[in-house]
Amino acid sequence: MNESRAKPELAQDTTLVTGFPSYTARRMIDRLLGAGQRVFMLVRHQDSLHISEYLSTLEEEVQRRLLSMIGDPTSMDLGLSGKEYRLLVNEVTCIHHLAGRYHLGATPEEVEQLNVGGTRGVLELALECRALRRFCFWSTVHVSGDREGVVMEGELDCGQTFRNAYEESKYKAEQVVRSMSRRVPSTILRPGIIIGDSTSGVIERYDGPYHLMRVLMNSPFDLQLPLPGRGDGPLHVVPIDYVIEAGYTLAQLEETVSKTFHLVDPAPLSGRAIYELVADRAHRKVPRAVIPSAVARVLLKLPLPWVGDLRGSPKTIMEGFNQLVYYNARNTLEALRGSNVWCPPFERYVDNVVRFLKDTSARRGDDEVPDPLD
Repeated sequence: MNESRAKPELAQDTTLVTGFPSYTARRMIDRLLGAGQRVFMLVRHQDSLHISEYLSTLEEEVQRRLLSMIGDPTSMDLGLSGKEYRLLVNEVTCIHHLAGRYHLGATPEEVEQLNVGGTRGVLELALECRALRRFCFWSTVHVSGDREGVVMEGELDCGQTFRNAYEESKYKAEQVVRSMSRRVPSTILRPGIIIGDSTSGVIERYDGPYHLMRVLMNSPFDLQLPLPGRGDGPLHVVPIDYVIEAGYTLAQLEETVSKTFHLVDPAPLSGRAIYELVADRAHRKVPRAVIPSAVARVLLKLPLPWVGDLRGSPKTIMEGFNQLVYYNARNTLEALRGSNVWCPPFERYVDNVVRFLKDTSARRGDDEVPDPLD
């Protein structure tokens, strides 16, 4: 990070992170602790069993700078005791609000309660924080819904329709954040499709593009698997290490207040190009044929031995694979210019992704993990 552009980190910088135990929340907590910050993490009661496991991965000195609080963004005062809430009000200087419900099996009411109501709850805390310098709301590029063409970072309400309750809830939550921008110094972050660490390939959710990658890699060597649609449009995959570093850095910059940032590959490959690369590295036949996406949805659900039990939502895979939309990242590129934070092209880390998928067992992403990054 270019120190001349970023605000120097304060010795007593204290950040609140919501969304634990999602992979993105834990990675952000790791980054903040690594920078020497004090961190409060708000953990819902149903997720509290993960706390001790996470603490065991940290050195004792680091553990002393991390305080977990059992609460809920949708509850009054975040479900905290008066003492805990006052501690946040008096000490928090930055908030990374990552809590959200992504699981597509949840009801629209459940999704809206956490994604919209939870955002309101954390913003109410932000209004009271005495030394707050930044509220970072983690949204998604998919607030653009079914739009096609170029989507600019400052755009939100453009007459789009939404493919699921998650997209619509994040859209509504962004509206709430924007309505409070004069009272709360806010930054909105919109990541693309997280596919894992660029150096290790590690991912904890086997959804989205990973569904098709696993199908491709588990198929017979001599089978030329057809693609679900033409796949000519950009597939906006992005490694989590870039997303976290970019989000962390943007939160330090004064000029990013009241702005929105697309955390995406600025030169994304098409869906077809990505799967051709995966096939090549996995020593499978490169997909050439195309089948209608509606037919592909049915095939992905069949109990074929090389498909396996792929749970999740094949419908969302098809929609993302065949949507002709490009997310302009001008704000992000300008803010990060001169720093060492940049998104590596997929070609640079595809080998790591394939290696990780080969080396791990067929883990499923069917358990709900509260994570706003899809």
